[in-house]
Amino acid sequence: MTQSSSLKIVVDGKPQSFSEGDSLLIAMLRNEAHPTGGGTLCCGGDCPHCLATVDGVSYVRTCQVPAKPRTVVERENWGGSHPVLPEVNQPINKWTEARNRFCDVVVIGQGESGQAAAAEAQAAGKDVVTVDTGNGEEAIAIYAGPRVVVRTDTHMLTLHVRDEIVVATGAAEIPPVAPGSHNLMGLMTRRAAEAIAQAGIDLGKVVSIGAAPAGIESESLSGEIVRFDGADGKVTAVVMADESGTETTYTCDTVALGLGLHPRSALYLMGHDLPVRVVGEASGETDLPKCPTDGIVCPCIGASVEDLQYTWDSGFREMELIKRSTLAGTGTCQGMSCLPYIQSFILDKGKELQPRFTARPMNRQPTIGEIAAGAHYRITLRTALDGEHRKLGAQMERSGPWWRPWTYGDVWSEYWAVRTGVSIMDVSTLGKIVIAGPDALACLEKLYPTKVATIRTGRARYVLNLDERGYVLDDGLIAKESDTRYALTFTSSGSTHSEMWLRDWAHSWGMDVRIMNQTRSLGAINVTGPQAAELLRRAGLEKMPKFMRFVDTEVAGVPCRVYRLSFTGEVSVELHHHHKDSVKLWRVLIDMGQDLGIRPHGLDALTRLRLEKGHIIVGQDSDFDSTARRIHHDWAVKLEKEAFIGRQAVIRTNRIELDKMLVGFEMDEDGAFEGAVIWYEGEHAGFVTSYTWSPILNKAVMLGWLNYFDGALPTEVTINDQTARRVALPFYDKEGGRAKA
Repeated sequence: MTQSSSLKIVVDGKPQSFSEGDSLLIAMLRNEAHPTGGGTLCCGGDCPHCLATVDGVSYVRTCQVPAKPRTVVERENWGGSHPVLPEVNQPINKWTEARNRFCDVVVIGQGESGQAAAAEAQAAGKDVVTVDTGNGEEAIAIYAGPRVVVRTDTHMLTLHVRDEIVVATGAAEIPPVAPGSHNLMGLMTRRAAEAIAQAGIDLGKVVSIGAAPAGIESESLSGEIVRFDGADGKVTAVVMADESGTETTYTCDTVALGLGLHPRSALYLMGHDLPVRVVGEASGETDLPKCPTDGIVCPCIGASVEDLQYTWDSGFREMELIKRSTLAGTGTCQGMSCLPYIQSFILDKGKELQPRFTARPMNRQPTIGEIAAGAHYRITLRTALDGEHRKLGAQMERSGPWWRPWTYGDVWSEYWAVRTGVSIMDVSTLGKIVIAGPDALACLEKLYPTKVATIRTGRARYVLNLDERGYVLDDGLIAKESDTRYALTFTSSGSTHSEMWLRDWAHSWGMDVRIMNQTRSLGAINVTGPQAAELLRRAGLEKMPKFMRFVDTEVAGVPCRVYRLSFTGEVSVELHHHHKDSVKLWRVLIDMGQDLGIRPHGLDALTRLRLEKGHIIVGQDSDFDSTARRIHHDWAVKLEKEAFIGRQAVIRTNRIELDKMLVGFEMDEDGAFEGAVIWYEGEHAGFVTSYTWSPILNKAVMLGWLNYFDGALPTEVTINDQTARRVALPFYDKEGGRAKA
């Protein structure tokens, strides 16, 4: 076959010619560029010896990919080096489309038995879809439904089957296991030798073991394989032993191996309880080879006969345990190369033939892009104001599942806008859930450690969420709309888990309630600072609600739920509204506050402001074993209640002497950091969870976990080689008058 100089692929940066109809493997072998450097090639997609990185996608079976001009191939681990990795943020995968089709019958494989099955179904008037790797269609999984997932060059296809799936995938040829079988070039199965020779590639002197390849002149050898000898990575001879053990060496350039067949039945086994039928060679039995005595059994992982023996001697006698101990069968070929030998090994040692590995979807590894085909979901969520933040030059950071502004470029200007003027912040990420129904109050009473019944209509209360062990899961608000309807808030990171927490408990108690998560449908803007009331007056809010109360009204023509609360320590309200109005409300507030010096603030400023007030952030200042008592929040837990989640655990842990507490520290100099170790008299005493320099207090303030020593908390400790004093919280505005002004 003549090569065309105009057709080029690129292998390891070098252009190489190929012929029309070539697979990438054939094209590379034409140019003496073996994909992995050696091992028994099968040309059937069943071994790991043709794998390469193709157009940025690793572990591609080059024997099943057609060679196309400008295809870029990088050989994996060639010469002991690692694959070339793409530059950060360099896109390597094209967009993968998802398609669906409904049919009566799917036939996987279009060999002789597959074609017969398809013809039979079509003759019966069935709507038949055929799938074959030769046409660039690779069935990679069968799921309940039943459904067949097929990978193609351009899309992922899910076939929804009404009647039957027919698996006609044929059988794989069994490779040899002997010294040299996994790393020498020139070894190939009988079918592979036929395909490579048919492509016009000179195989040199060929010897064959077992069934001889058709159409190839070869010397047929008998006996048992002892080893393969080689030079410069190429096979030069095969050593055979006769029945008496006498060894004979046969020189060669190529060894063609016809050692038997192993059915490709993984897809059939995936659908064992579904309407799936197997036909042809895929339904046959394995031609079990002789138990191996030396060599690499699993070329994907490198597991050897010695590894199998060690596992057996260690007491692992079951197929699945041997698989997990040696990792044999967990590589890219999913046991197609090694399984027959593991079965023969176990049979030889245990005198019992064990079934093959459990087959689970998927039998081939898709890319992340292929797995995500059809999914249009932002991994990191964005609020309705995301574009506004970016226009203002915000540095966006991931916070929980959200993109949020960290700073708009000048954190201290943002800080002072809150402390001395007015500022706004996008807090749409807060968890917002409504619970309503006849049992709403009863449900909340059992959920929360506060007395929900004492919350009056139009008022809100800070609450903790506890788990069954009495540890803090989250915090937020309960706001009473009516006797049968309450609005709940949670942290930005906790809304999804908190919804599950609510629904699970309400269902387990049989409560007659309706729960609706409004986190993504409601926007929220916090307006805070000494001039907040003036800005809101201009926007139409004539009378501010009292602290920890709320009203439903319009602000700047936008219907809002106005919550009066404070996380910054200054006058603050949260304006909850439909997300479609977020941009309008945000822009109006900024326009109306220009002469007040308004500027938005991000998370960097907020974390400093809230720290000055001693407010905790659950997950940063709390830990997995944080009880309300340990974080000075026992005031939020009413043990006089008969029941709430975690009550018995709180009672039990309250009897235990405290070993650590979350406390406040201050230092005269700026020099610590979050995570800094706390020392007391040369001993480890805890660590800092939150830290900032406070310009309004002219000192450094922080929260941290502090251990007890001889039943007492130290009053002075060392942090980053500086003396830090333990002080009562809050650091700023200890009487709380500013927030309630």
